[in-house]
Amino acid sequence: MQAFFLSDIQPWQITTHQYLQVDRKILLNALKQKQNSIPDCCFAESSYFYAVIRQSETEVKSLSDMLKSFKVPNNIVIVFSIIIIAAVLTWIVPGGKYDRQTIKVNGVERTVIVNDTYKTIDSQPQTWQIFSAFYKGFINMSHIIVFILMIGGAFWIMNETKSIDIGILSFLHLTKRFERWKLVRMLGVDNIIMAFIMIIFSAFGAIFGMAEETLAFTIIFVQLGIRMGYDSLVGIGLCYFAAHIGFAGAILNPFTIGIAQGLSSVPLFTGIEYRVVCWFIFTFLAIAFVLWYAKRVKKNPKKSIMFNEDEYWRKRNESDVETITYYTPKSAWIVGGVLFIIMLIYSFYFPTTNLRVGLTTVNGPFIPVLTVVYAITSFFALRKSLHFYILNILAFTIFYLVLGVLGYDWYIMEIAALFLAMGIFTGFAAGKKNSEITKLFQEGVKDIVSAALVVGFAGGIIAILNDGLIIDTVLHSLANSLKGTGQLTAVTIMYGFQSLLNLIITSGSAKAALTIPIMAQFSDIIGLSRQATITAFQFGAGITDMIAPTSGVLIGVLGIAKVPYGKWVKFILPFMLFLAFVAWLLLIPTVTMKLSGF
Repeated sequence: MQAFFLSDIQPWQITTHQYLQVDRKILLNALKQKQNSIPDCCFAESSYFYAVIRQSETEVKSLSDMLKSFKVPNNIVIVFSIIIIAAVLTWIVPGGKYDRQTIKVNGVERTVIVNDTYKTIDSQPQTWQIFSAFYKGFINMSHIIVFILMIGGAFWIMNETKSIDIGILSFLHLTKRFERWKLVRMLGVDNIIMAFIMIIFSAFGAIFGMAEETLAFTIIFVQLGIRMGYDSLVGIGLCYFAAHIGFAGAILNPFTIGIAQGLSSVPLFTGIEYRVVCWFIFTFLAIAFVLWYAKRVKKNPKKSIMFNEDEYWRKRNESDVETITYYTPKSAWIVGGVLFIIMLIYSFYFPTTNLRVGLTTVNGPFIPVLTVVYAITSFFALRKSLHFYILNILAFTIFYLVLGVLGYDWYIMEIAALFLAMGIFTGFAAGKKNSEITKLFQEGVKDIVSAALVVGFAGGIIAILNDGLIIDTVLHSLANSLKGTGQLTAVTIMYGFQSLLNLIITSGSAKAALTIPIMAQFSDIIGLSRQATITAFQFGAGITDMIAPTSGVLIGVLGIAKVPYGKWVKFILPFMLFLAFVAWLLLIPTVTMKLSGF
């Protein structure tokens, strides 16, 4: 394409081809200035360009106004639209069913598919069931819904004391001290903090499959992100996103790797060396992405797609922490003593605990040690102020959460009860009466109830597909597509299918029970390592989780953070696609190379 300058030619000599290279405003001004001197033979052509420019400006302005007026639909609207699409599919996809049996996998009973038992059955097209699906969705997702409501109420009580605000600001003031070191200044204090937090959550996701637990941390890290000058998306990135990156890397994840290897009769947690490499690559890329985005937002906050929505969090953080009175009421000392006695009793009942990480079991007096540490830290925190004691309660809530999950197989119910107790004891420590604590809890539930509603609605998608009897048909189609394929093609098809299935069924253990019995058999037929099949399942079961509208955890996190689903997808989709491609590249060595444990 030929380059030129306006000074070299007359405006009427500019062709349509050249016009595309010229700044529209410059050309418009040139035409206005030169119009009187244009030869008659060229006047019509010049007038045409002038009209084109004016029309272009009008169209651009109209498009800009249209984009500004466009609003991302409410999350419930999006979920309901997907339910309708799922119902339409039940009219198109034929019905089918596999036989199922209950077997023990790693000591836990699982319902799994029996291979070669597929049969075609009458389909069950869904019509009015799109409305009853909500009821079933609320039943299926009831554990997450209740968990969200209890978390919202508990943290609302804690937020009333401004303890989290004080804790965040104290933490940020503390980190500023490290700026005196040259290396820290070069790397950036904020970058080091965010990378460290993401590594911890990614490790939790990879080691014990942290997912639902991130709901409890969302409130804390969204507020931290806002206080640091970023946005709510960065806050989500620090906990939920990082944990799911680890979930996909899955070094020792019992809900994906553990169950899949158990169903495949593969020695538990073998092949860990290569999975550590994959986890490291995933985590490194995730940290780089979040830090890159955070830097853009910090430089210009209005570039954040959440700038308007985050006004909710900015107003919530407007309290002037510097003017808060630091005090320690007698009620705080009483609560401190009561909690110490309770922990002391549990120390006698549970003097030792077995922490299980993969195949490794560590036995130790963890509860007695935590009791002693609690007594010491609480004494100094209470001497300082109520707020620091409440932060101490929060810290030990997290310690006991990890201890309960690794040592006592805690899940949603136990974790919800733990945080409810945290909220109640926080209220009593602050000197609140029973009615005041109840009122604060109700206000917290009211503030977060929209998130719980969306989770229930999202459960309706799975209900429609299950009642329509089309999920087994899809699995059977996958089995047929693998026949006659090469090893790399087969593992690619498995990976792609798992990634798509994950948009519908987000439970790692449920997907393993559905797909691994079939995939493991086909792996043997085509000479593909079962570990390669498990790795394809592992990647597929974690990456697309980040946009799955049926994920109660994702929908819950977005609801808590006040992030519209559409904006989250816009933010995360480009990176998710890139990560999916990287994951496919990491699958190639499982087919072409001799890896340890494969």
